[in-house]
Formats: sequence, C-alpha cells, structure tokens
Amino acid sequence: MFHGLEAAFINLGEGKNAFIHKKDILPKQDETKTKYENKIPITKLIKPGDPILVEVKKDKMQTKGARVSTHVGLRGRMIVLMPNSPYVTLSSKITDGQRRAELKELVTGELPEGIGAIIRTTAAKAKNEEILEDIHYQLEKWNRIQNTEFENYPVKIYDSGGIFKKIIIDLIDFDLDRIIVNTKENEKRVKEIIKEIGGKVKLEVEEKDLSEMYDISKVISKIGSNKIWLKSGGFITIDRTEALTAIDVNTGKFIGDENLEETIYKVNEEAAKEIARELRLRDVGGIIIIDFIDMHKAENIEKIIKALQEFCLSDRSRVQIEEFTKLNLLELTRKQISSKKID
Repeated sequence: MFHGLEAAFINLGEGKNAFIHKKDILPKQDETKTKYENKIPITKLIKPGDPILVEVKKDKMQTKGARVSTHVGLRGRMIVLMPNSPYVTLSSKITDGQRRAELKELVTGELPEGIGAIIRTTAAKAKNEEILEDIHYQLEKWNRIQNTEFENYPVKIYDSGGIFKKIIIDLIDFDLDRIIVNTKENEKRVKEIIKEIGGKVKLEVEEKDLSEMYDISKVISKIGSNKIWLKSGGFITIDRTEALTAIDVNTGKFIGDENLEETIYKVNEEAAKEIARELRLRDVGGIIIIDFIDMHKAENIEKIIKALQEFCLSDRSRVQIEEFTKLNLLELTRKQISSKKID
C-alpha cells in the first residue's frame, strides 16, 4: 500500500504484483460533465488481505507489473458492458446525430440500473435485434462472473480470450470474409468465437505453414529489429522504453536531388509512411516522439504532419498527433489495440 501515491499492489498469483490506483477503486464518474474529486484515503477503500474483483487493463511490461481496475468492461460486438459504471456513451466514430440518439435510448432502456455501456461503431449499422442480443449476452456473462464459486484466491474467474478473440470481434464486421487457420484446434476455437458473437465468415483449414505462405516469419523478424531501412536508402530507428517510444529518422545512403530541403522532405515523407505502418505492426502505445530530419520550410513541416495523419487513417486505434516542439520533435500518442475498449 502506497499512501502518498494513493495506490496499492494486487496479488494476481503471478511473479509480479499488479498495480491499482485509487481512482480505479472508486465508483466510475462521468468525467465529461463534472470534475470529480475524492479525498477518501485509499486505506479506507481497501486493506491488506482483502479480496477484490479486478480486470487487467494493461499487461505487465519489463519491470512494471500489470495495471488493474475494478471498472470491468465486457467486450461484445455491439457494446462494451460496464457493470460498475452507470453511464452510456458512444463511439466518437458514430457521427449521425439521429442514430446516436436512437442507440443511446435503445441501450439505456435495456440495461439494469447502475450498469452502463460503451456503444461501439459496429452498432451504427446493426439491427436493433442484434444490439439487444449482444446486451443480453454480456449481462448473462456478468452474472456468471459474479456467481463464480471458488475456495481460494487469487484466482482467474474469467478469460476474455486474449488478442486472438479480440481481433476476430473487432474485424468481423469490417470486410472480414475469410479466416484461415492451420490446426483443427484453432478451427474449433474460431468456430466457438463466431458462434458466440455471431456474424458470417468463411473458415478454412490450411495444413501448410501459414507463416511461410504469407511471409509472416519475415515480418516478425523485422519487428524484432529497431532499425528499419527505407526504399530510398534512408532508415528509421525505434527504441521503446517504459516511459515512451523514440523514433529517429536518418538520410542514411540517400543522396537525393541537388536541393537539400527537397531531399530531406522526401526521406521524412517516406519515413512517415513507414512509421505509421510500424506503429500498427508493433502495436506501439503511449507517448511517441519522432525526430524527423530538420526541415526549414514551414510548408514542408505542415505537409509532413498532414502526411502522417493520412497514413494513420488506416490504423484501427486512435492516433493523436500534436505539433512539433521547440526542439523540432513531433509528439503523438496511440492507444494500444491490446488495451483498447472502443473503436
């Protein structure tokens, strides 16, 4: 227990304890309407040895343990059920005002008192029956979790299915028409997931090595390297730390045109495209700092920002790009897919 940090360690039964902050123990507040302050000390909320139901929100990383919260979120195709949050919110990607109002009324009217939800992008084009079906399924799941019996703790009482299931749920309504697996075991897993969440997708079993068929091994080997060469001869380096990810752009072997400014811009533009791709491949999250090669023309600086924004449009996760700092470093943030709750 850390009084000054208003946080505590939670024993998950693994080698490294998880971390929970006081705000993740207190009831969820609607931060869009009011700024909530609570001066209750964490020692009044939780004591050493107390059992507590939590969800892992962020996996452990290097020397840091996992981040957990009592604000559980059960992810479905249409909604993310929030049992401990009495608010219904919608994905920012649902832009139709009338549809937003309809969805909020529909979901709010179906949820028990004290339970909230995040309405996902998929719901915008879904039938109301499909949305209600998903709500009922998530509520049943929550009831099963609450009624789970166990003799000792810590104990895992529910497994969300990990990234394997998460990817299928996220993509099944977005141009996903075929899934290829290489074992009967994986075929069974996918069938169970599709049966649970619904949706139509063709499932194929390919006995060949999928990593060789689609050059997956080559891509994975590149992900393990912090140096990525560009077609022009330039290169970028990616260094991840616990606090942030630093990306450096270099001209490398690229000589370019006689105009130095244009040479630098071409390398930066190519680097911006590759950086957007690497962020997706590596699922880089948190604070990201990019050190592009210094440009002197203000128009080129603006063009690089716009180019990076366009290249990041294909990212399923939200990428927030800020301005260049006084030290000519571009700041941005990205939400990891593995911890993402809404799209």
